[in-house]
Amino acid sequence: MLTAKSLINHCSSSSFSSKPRIATPKPKNPILAFPFLHSQSPKARSFSITNSAEEHRHAEAVTPGQFRVDILSEALPFIQKFRGKTIVVKYGGAAMKSQALQASVVNDLVLLACVGLRPVLVHGGGPEINLWLKRLNIEAVFRDGLRVTDSETMEIVSMVLVGKVNKHLVSLINRAGATAVGLSGMDGQLLTARPSPNSAQLGFVGEVARVDPNVLRPLVDSGHIPVVTSVAADESGQPYNINADTVAGELAAALGAEKLILLTDVPGILRDREDPTSLVKVINISRVKEMIEEGKVGGGMIPKVNCCVRSLAQGVRTASIIDGRVPHSLLLEIMTDKGAGTMITG
Repeated sequence: MLTAKSLINHCSSSSFSSKPRIATPKPKNPILAFPFLHSQSPKARSFSITNSAEEHRHAEAVTPGQFRVDILSEALPFIQKFRGKTIVVKYGGAAMKSQALQASVVNDLVLLACVGLRPVLVHGGGPEINLWLKRLNIEAVFRDGLRVTDSETMEIVSMVLVGKVNKHLVSLINRAGATAVGLSGMDGQLLTARPSPNSAQLGFVGEVARVDPNVLRPLVDSGHIPVVTSVAADESGQPYNINADTVAGELAAALGAEKLILLTDVPGILRDREDPTSLVKVINISRVKEMIEEGKVGGGMIPKVNCCVRSLAQGVRTASIIDGRVPHSLLLEIMTDKGAGTMITG
């Protein structure tokens, strides 16, 4: 379980800077102020220890209990903002490879559920698929960044994503204190797939043709955390491997989610792709489309941005591309006004 101390440590180490996204009240205790809520300079991102002897004495007098209470009180506006709202999170990249980051994501999900949010987790599992293909002496082939999925590879994809990765995540969430339910797109006809336009070259790589969220709604309404893997079947029952970002975006739209969050291996959308410090904190649809046309957004970021734009066009309130390499990036994105990446608005 995430402690107040670990939350502060992670948040104070963030290098992001921008204008706050929402107004938040000033802290009752200046010594315990969240640096990521109120500071604008790098120096202010660590706790402010001033030369004031009175403030030093006050800090020394603070008990661990008071410390936790002050921190929780700072999070109240964000809890109120998102309580009862559905948040769809696409989980992948470095956060899946590192056990520490994996634990961070799981703990964040459980904490968010405990304070009244309704999280839905969507995942892929590329590295795990590659590992099992290698063990079975099957070559992994990619074209334009997409996995070529013949019938033999599709069988491995289904076994790994549905039978291994999905159930492992469900187990981790259950052990952390929440109740998770694992699903594939085939369960309850949650997703119906269709072949991708270039299926002749890619094989059983599909797109989302239809979403039926009826199987998800009772789970979310009863406080469960659905864990959805990106495998679905077409009308004839043929399984397809679908991009997990796409699945997350379509589910967010179908559920009327407040927010879509894509965990990635980059800080977010950058003004200059060669400069990791040039992070764009908030951007609207028209401007992000301009950045694509100008070539400032390219490569693997384009499908992620398009996924966000499509979900926003279908009613999702905001979509964020965040850095999954940062511990507790989910909490930073939802429970602070600076976030942990780029937020795209309608």
